[in-house]
Amino acid sequence: MDTSHIAEHAGTAGALFASVFVVATTTMRTMIPLRVLGICTNLVLIGTAIPSHNYLIIGVQSVVLVLNGYRLHQMLQLVRDVKKSVNSDLSMEWLKPFMTERKCAAGEVLFYKDEKAEDMLYIVSGRFHLVESGIEFPVGAIVGELGMLSPSNMRTQTLECIEAGTILSVSYTKVEELYVQNPAFGFYFLRLASARLFQNIDKLEQRLAEQTAAAAAAKPA
Repeated sequence: MDTSHIAEHAGTAGALFASVFVVATTTMRTMIPLRVLGICTNLVLIGTAIPSHNYLIIGVQSVVLVLNGYRLHQMLQLVRDVKKSVNSDLSMEWLKPFMTERKCAAGEVLFYKDEKAEDMLYIVSGRFHLVESGIEFPVGAIVGELGMLSPSNMRTQTLECIEAGTILSVSYTKVEELYVQNPAFGFYFLRLASARLFQNIDKLEQRLAEQTAAAAAAKPA
């Protein structure tokens, strides 16, 4: 059996499929379908390279296949984690792999009221509070996510470190990049941010009610 013709036809089929893939990538706007198509392309090119014993293509495509599979897993896991957070404790730990660590000293101001907001912060340790309202954030809290959604992108309060600790930060640019790559992530992120906004409103209403009650009790009869 003449395998040279098989190898030749396999090579032609692989080149044709690769060309179709290049055209297909220009029509895709999100990352998950692109990764899936990339995996299919890797498998086809590996399959067509086997009859011709083209070990270079087999090796390169095998490496790219692993990378595509890993990135696809990352993106799907990100969506699952965000969805889980929306339906449970509103945790944002799923953002940790995309964040940068920063040490903070007591008395350090992380951002000021009315300055431009460019990132979100995740509190790992220490104590932090908003100067104007006096609200203190526990470990595991996210600060500054609503600045991304405001039209002016301005900070509404000043954040100060009152006990040395560590924070993680992620830029709005990175969050926007994740949103563009995967609309499902963006949908759940918006739901999560909205839920946090309502949480903050509830806290402020509770504080206002407590202050009103305290003021009423302090009034002389």
